[in-house]
Amino acid sequence: MSLVHHFVINTRNIALLVFLFVLFLPLTAQDAEQFREGARQALEAFDAPGFAVGIIKDGEVVLSEGFGTRTIRKEEPVDGQTLFAIASNTKAFIATAITKLHEEGQLDLDAPVQTYLPYFQLYDEYVSQHTTVRDLLCHRVGLGTFSGDAIWYKSEKSAEEIVRQIRHLPQAYEWRGGYGYTNLMFITAGEVIRAVTGKSWAEYVRDNFLDPLEMARTQTSVLPLSNMDNVATPHITQRNNLPINMAPWEASGAAGGLISCTDDMLKWLGAQLDPLRSEAEGIFPAEARHTCMRPHNPTGRDNFYSAGLGWFLYVHGGEIIVTHGGGYDGMYSNVIMIPSRKIGIVVLSNSMTGVASTLARYIRDSYLGLDTEGWLETAVKREARGREAWQKKVSAPAEHRVMGTRPSLAPEELVGIYQDPLYGEILIGTGEDGRLTLSFQGAPALSARLDHWHYDTYWLDWEEEHAWFKEGTVRFDVDNNRQVTGIRFDVPNDDIFFEEIKMEKVGEE
Repeated sequence: MSLVHHFVINTRNIALLVFLFVLFLPLTAQDAEQFREGARQALEAFDAPGFAVGIIKDGEVVLSEGFGTRTIRKEEPVDGQTLFAIASNTKAFIATAITKLHEEGQLDLDAPVQTYLPYFQLYDEYVSQHTTVRDLLCHRVGLGTFSGDAIWYKSEKSAEEIVRQIRHLPQAYEWRGGYGYTNLMFITAGEVIRAVTGKSWAEYVRDNFLDPLEMARTQTSVLPLSNMDNVATPHITQRNNLPINMAPWEASGAAGGLISCTDDMLKWLGAQLDPLRSEAEGIFPAEARHTCMRPHNPTGRDNFYSAGLGWFLYVHGGEIIVTHGGGYDGMYSNVIMIPSRKIGIVVLSNSMTGVASTLARYIRDSYLGLDTEGWLETAVKREARGREAWQKKVSAPAEHRVMGTRPSLAPEELVGIYQDPLYGEILIGTGEDGRLTLSFQGAPALSARLDHWHYDTYWLDWEEEHAWFKEGTVRFDVDNNRQVTGIRFDVPNDDIFFEEIKMEKVGEE
């Protein structure tokens, strides 16, 4: 064999080895740049102020970077340490805490909730007595999706006070025979943790997960944020990315109160993706994680989409996917894991757009080798359809307004105390300018001024901006003797159901 021939063969072998190395490399610099470019395109396409993207694979951080700005029109770059509200991605921490306590013998997942919280009640006595801790975590107790969120939203009530109000909510489907996403059951689960351990959910999560995993930036409340730097600002997308303050979710924190960053969240996902290591390091037993990631309640969606405990599961591209989203006032987040491949993805955003879920799914499909052509265009069109439907919903009051009408009662006849067993008290009064005022006694942040709309219906002029709703009216009902009997709300939105609040007049101011 000639030297030249030998050189050609070796060159070919080297080229083949290089090709195979590149082909099977889990993630190359080129792949990382592909995701960065996708993020930059998504930032522009969704008109999002900013977001952070985190990826972990085989225990190694692939990417933890920021795109855009923490506050619109300001030079405040986002990075892997930027804090965002992760909202309902908190639920996985609560579910893992509960299953950890179960594996340690401190509580029983299948024991009635009343074993730990004797005051816990739902719409039916039998259901109240037999609903278990496991039921709390997989959305099958018979309450409709988001039902009762008006109880806790911007409320100053304690978590226990909120749980005690749940019994007034109506049944929406057969107990354990359907699906309804409920934040209230996770608030209840947080109180179970307190009853069993003597610690609040926040203290327990910090002691058992945040500190051992060195998630030093992660907070269990918005209160410390005023003294911290590198914190993202929430924005209301539907109002030209209007910046707003962080909303206090203190009492409802077990349903969505954690504030975190991609650097920290990748430590959490790494622990979830390597349960044996987590068990060896004393974070949580492997079986606790396995229990959370088993299907518990089908949701009725395609791809075997089911609720686990604190997670959702579905089949995609031949793999079981574990996921959860998070929606907070002015911030959305999305987490996706492919456990068999030890891949974890997290996107944290400071806008109420689909950018977090869109980007997370794009990265998911890229790893699975699925077709991603047109991924962004398809998502943007879906977003536009969603905004169009939203605009149609919130425009309904104006379209049905009857001009030129007058109220049947004078403003002073409407003044008084109104009460609802579910929510509590509302005061109708008059301000210094003579306008009627409405004050939620349990949630001063929901105060509003009232302007006549038509007949005995008044427009709600909220005193502060709210991310989930803006337009809305309140109607005063009267009896046959023209005496005011109560109040009914119409506040178009998809999350906080004011129509569940049925106030009856109980006295004068």
